Amino acid sequence: MLLKTQRRVAIDGAAQGGGSRVRARALVLGFALMTLNIYWITVIEVRWYTLDATSLPIFITPIFTLFVIALLNWLYSLRSGVRLLTGAELTVIYIIIVTGAVFAGHDMLQNLFGAIAHLQRHATPETGWRERFMDYVPHALFVWDEDAVRGFYNGGVSPYRWDWLLIWAKPLALWAGLILTLVMMCLCLNFLVLKQWSQSEKLAFPLIQLPLAMAEPSGSFWQSRWMWAGFCMALSISGLNGLHVLFPSVPHIEWIKQFNIGQFLTTRPWSAAAPFNMSAYPFAVGLAYLMPADLAFSAWFFMLARKGFQVFGAVMGWDAAAGRGFPFLNEQAAGAWLMLGLTLLWSARHTFRDAWRAAWTPDHPDCLLYKLSWLGLGAGVIVLALYNALLLRMDFWAAALFFGIYFLLALTITRLRAELGAPHEIYFVNPQRILFDVFTLRGLGVQNLTVLQSLYWFNRCYRCHPMPNQLEALRMGQTYTLSPLWLGGLILAVSVLAFVMVCWANLHVTYRYGAEGGCQGFKFWLGTESFNRLNTWLTEEPLRHPDRWYYLAGGALMVLGLKGARSVFPSFPLHPTGYALSVSFAVDYFWFPFLLGWLLKVMLLRLGGWRVHRQGLQFALGLILGDFTMGSLWSIITLLFEVPTYRIYI
Repeated sequence: MLLKTQRRVAIDGAAQGGGSRVRARALVLGFALMTLNIYWITVIEVRWYTLDATSLPIFITPIFTLFVIALLNWLYSLRSGVRLLTGAELTVIYIIIVTGAVFAGHDMLQNLFGAIAHLQRHATPETGWRERFMDYVPHALFVWDEDAVRGFYNGGVSPYRWDWLLIWAKPLALWAGLILTLVMMCLCLNFLVLKQWSQSEKLAFPLIQLPLAMAEPSGSFWQSRWMWAGFCMALSISGLNGLHVLFPSVPHIEWIKQFNIGQFLTTRPWSAAAPFNMSAYPFAVGLAYLMPADLAFSAWFFMLARKGFQVFGAVMGWDAAAGRGFPFLNEQAAGAWLMLGLTLLWSARHTFRDAWRAAWTPDHPDCLLYKLSWLGLGAGVIVLALYNALLLRMDFWAAALFFGIYFLLALTITRLRAELGAPHEIYFVNPQRILFDVFTLRGLGVQNLTVLQSLYWFNRCYRCHPMPNQLEALRMGQTYTLSPLWLGGLILAVSVLAFVMVCWANLHVTYRYGAEGGCQGFKFWLGTESFNRLNTWLTEEPLRHPDRWYYLAGGALMVLGLKGARSVFPSFPLHPTGYALSVSFAVDYFWFPFLLGWLLKVMLLRLGGWRVHRQGLQFALGLILGDFTMGSLWSIITLLFEVPTYRIYI
């Protein structure tokens, strides 16, 4: 379906003339909308916390923005016969907005501002932090001026003072150098795998179907009755629930959002499954429909199996005080994701080998692209080594393992998004926890562990990881034959500008309202998770259960076993990625809508065949678009009237 749509888009774009040409006005509009979107996300997520715009694998406000401009563009063409923006231009505008949203979102620079001044604010004599680890903190990366930090947390003042701006400029510039280096290296890795994954393996890229459909020149998306049916259903549900928030007398559908079924599990051993929430987000049902059926099935199946394992552990007494840490989800998830990454790396070895040979073959059509990619990776390694030598000062082996695991997880998440379109809020998995589980405090030492936790903010959940969004942008560019080098250069330029704009937006909002005052969504827990957890590790490390090693190995073997079963029995229904997602928090919010989406997809395929399935696909896209539209409208009401409104998620 997607490939047919893409071929039709290319034909229609060429028929209009300049199908792959992007005019300057589209770039100007894209940068303007990106700036507005960054401010929108910052105010809504940091100040009000009424829309988790960037917590999902497909961001809410960029989709809504594209919806508005693409629909207006199509309506104008119906009236005048001329489109103001081509499909390629709409796609590029969307890519610019999404790239900016990556930096503005939940797990990127918002997290940085939750940690960058935390030590100055909370490292009191009572905490004991100064004696335990403060000497090992990379001080140049944090803000220490007491006056500037007080204004940041208390609010009610203007940040536009030269002395304060200079205080913030140095650490933010140093973080910019590190983060933009990682972004550049992720882009280089994407260049190396793009052709193999998109053309040779023909991965589905499920999450680009909605923006590509909205940008399609023929406008067939807007004429689909099934799409509008899904759109109206989701819009009505979120609209009704939103009215209930403002006017409590209006009825609402309670179980659409997190409904705690754990409240009914009050006796042992069933209470071991708590907390146990279910939801029926319309957008999540739509996302599940886009996923392969075996993954959607595996995600909810392993989630329920996980809860069953917790109940069984309670029966056996494994969750007693002596079993502290059961069911060891951190370790299970770490083993599962490491094995997913290692098997992916092994299967991609020929791809990287061929890209290396092509880079040094002058007559190869992709010679320049691959050569720049390898040189970019080499330059990035040098920059990271300099950062470690001059600022971080971790032991070489610890720094190499940290960045190695970071890129291994990045590649794995990117493959998961490209192939399956699944969410990847892997809260239980990050390089810090993996290294601590493997080497413990004795092996790592206080200095390495302190620096690792100082870098925790961009490794918390990976919901806004730049790499999968970059690859999807490059894949969308292929639809309109946009040069990957041109598009990559645009992504890097947008990234630099977005970093600056996001820093401005966060400082403006926090100094105006107060990070610990009026900012209801300020990421205070980032500093807490970074340094309270570090303090706990330093003081309670001997209390950690030795069985964590077995669970880490068990998670890895589980993935390996499921992969082996699927290679021997092609129809084997359990997907190893479903297990990895279910033990890493990624599907805790989504298991029930994934069950609903899986049921809908299987029923339509079996009862109506591919024709009905295609109609169901349009309905699923409408569910996502309608829910995102209503959520965005509620957030706009919050912006205009400064009142909290309905959140379509969590």
